[in-house]
Amino acid sequence: MSTQLGLERRQPRGHLLRDLGSPAEIFSNITPNWYASIMGTGIVAVAGATLPWQPAGLHTAATAIWALAAVLLVLLTAATVVHWCRHPSVARGYANDPVLAPFYGAPPMAMLTVGAGTILLGRDVIGMPAALTVDWVLWFAGTLTGLVAAAAVPYLQFTRHAISANSAFGGWLMPVVPPMVSASTGALLIPYVPAGQLRLTMLMCCYAMFGLALIASVVVIALIWHRLAVHKVGDPRMVPTLWIVLGPLGQSITAANLLGGVAGQALPAPYSTALQAFGVVYGVPVWGFALLWAGIAAAVTVRTAAEHLPFSLTWWSFTFPVGTCVTGTAGLALHTHADLFRGAAVIFYAGLVIAWAIVAVRTARGSLRGHLLLAPHRMVTG
Repeated sequence: MSTQLGLERRQPRGHLLRDLGSPAEIFSNITPNWYASIMGTGIVAVAGATLPWQPAGLHTAATAIWALAAVLLVLLTAATVVHWCRHPSVARGYANDPVLAPFYGAPPMAMLTVGAGTILLGRDVIGMPAALTVDWVLWFAGTLTGLVAAAAVPYLQFTRHAISANSAFGGWLMPVVPPMVSASTGALLIPYVPAGQLRLTMLMCCYAMFGLALIASVVVIALIWHRLAVHKVGDPRMVPTLWIVLGPLGQSITAANLLGGVAGQALPAPYSTALQAFGVVYGVPVWGFALLWAGIAAAVTVRTAAEHLPFSLTWWSFTFPVGTCVTGTAGLALHTHADLFRGAAVIFYAGLVIAWAIVAVRTARGSLRGHLLLAPHRMVTG
């Protein structure tokens, strides 16, 4: 039936939105995983701003990509509001979908990523006072919604979702990673918090969110490893989500190094010194595991692509997680001065840009045709 419906939607209607029954369907299926496109776009800008090697034009290009991510955040949020107003029953149903519900972690991370880009790059466009205001607003909004997602989605999994032994997939990490992104992006704001108890509170909250996300991610990664070992790869459409595992790994390295770098502004020695050292002591071993997982994920992806890897929004999993590895590696390069990490950060960034370009073009094409705006059960992948 889904294939039949998909073929009906492919009848000639002109190029623009030709796969939709009518233009009104644009707002019918705005699922939370659409925010992954903003995460993936925003991380290209943020990673470019923190890259150890800054060739001519990189800052300007990164600023342009940040602006694109900011515009997309506004447009997608507006579309989501329209979707909830026009199709409330459909929107409420996402929380009961065991595959879509975890992606409620994407909107918080999109806000946090755009906020970080605002203070790193946007300040050159709108000025530092305005950039700080925007970042604070997005940080609080992203942190609060991220904490809600980190608690609510597992609760739904434990009490409502139909979960089987082979259900675990990379998307399960989406709701528990936002607090780690809050910890990383919060480190950028700590220098602007009034000195004293407020700054100390901010630092302690960021470290608490670091631990919250880290421990939850370790549990989920173990479940994913077990599922792969026992039940194998499974649905080709979900293979890109294996790359999401790099997200908490790279983001935790980023957070540990960023927080360690500003710890001295809130804590005295020896605690501040220990926390700065922790960024490297923790970061290097986790970086090694990230390389191992990247190799496994790449091998599985190539194997699946050789057979058939249909395009869908899950392809955005190739972007943000890799971007966190860029920022994490850049943090290690900053604190160790090791050429190994400088070179690796540049290589990872090159891969990130290539992946982003491919996925962005295919997403734009699928959106203009209307294919990606169809309900999941009506969509013909390919």
